[in-house]
Amino acid sequence: MKFIWVFHAKRIKQLSIIVMMALFAAGFLYIERAQLPVFSTSEGPQAFYRAETDDNRIALTFNLSWGDKQVGPILEVLSQKKVDQATFFVSASWAERYPDLVKQIKEAGHLIGSHGYQYKNYTSWEDEKVRKDLIRSKQVLAELAGEKPTLLRPPNGAFDKRVLALAEKQEYSVVHWSVDSLDYQNPGVDAIVDNVMSHTSSGDVLLFHASDSVKQTDKALPIVIDQLKEKGFTFISVEELMASTEANSEEIK
Repeated sequence: MKFIWVFHAKRIKQLSIIVMMALFAAGFLYIERAQLPVFSTSEGPQAFYRAETDDNRIALTFNLSWGDKQVGPILEVLSQKKVDQATFFVSASWAERYPDLVKQIKEAGHLIGSHGYQYKNYTSWEDEKVRKDLIRSKQVLAELAGEKPTLLRPPNGAFDKRVLALAEKQEYSVVHWSVDSLDYQNPGVDAIVDNVMSHTSSGDVLLFHASDSVKQTDKALPIVIDQLKEKGFTFISVEELMASTEANSEEIK
């Protein structure tokens, strides 16, 4: 009987360890998945982050919410490299402070999307507050850019299914990204170039920033563009990329 008792005790212990490991793994996956900012539902609105295409077309995007020093140099690089279909996701409160820069972006042939108005995480707001921010942003950007924005990248890239639904009601398409240059970390020109070149494939949406917080983007950008072109990539607008194929999304509960 003693032998049988020891045998069962070991088995119970083993089962307990397995259960604990399973619970830990489930908890870890939940945390990891909960922080993924790309959401979709089997039915309803989706967030676009890349296209399923093999024609080597990609989209260049910039988030912009602060300062006026980096926009000019970045626009100059894009002009020199003949990239005229980038998308600038602009905070409307920033646009009110720098209407001339909004005009420059537009006149250079780039698309202006909404980056919200107050630049606060929508996921922490009540529905009505998000709705008002979306509307105010659209009104401001429509006045300054001459047309209503149809693309939205929520502040900090933070959204969930609820925000997707609210954005859809305001006739926005939510755009995320599939390749992050990490330029906001100012890791060095070589690191920014490597972050992009080592991850970019056909159909990707590339993320850069044009705020004053980035100090190396204008120096890394021409290298990135040249190397991508050498690999056969061509730059198109996010709208064209979205039209070329159905969106890819991550499904998260």
